[in-house]
Amino acid sequence: MALARLHGGPLDGQIIPLGDADDKLIVPYSETQVVYNRRGEPANTGTDDGPTEIDYWYDEALEDISPSDD
Repeated sequence: MALARLHGGPLDGQIIPLGDADDKLIVPYSETQVVYNRRGEPANTGTDDGPTEIDYWYDEALEDISPSDD
C-alpha cells in the first residue's frame, strides 16, 4: 500500500492511505471535496525503507470552503 502526502490547501501535512496512485486525488472535506494533483516520483520504493509515499499538491475545492458557524 502507498501513502499520499498532501501539500497546501486545507489538508496540508496530512498523510492518507492510497489505493491506486492516480494523477488526481479527490478527498472529502467538510461538505465539499478538495482536489490534489500528483507531483514528482514516488519515494521509499525499496523493499526495506517503509511504505511508498507520493506527493500530492492542492489544486482546488469543488465548492467554496467556509468556516463553520458553530
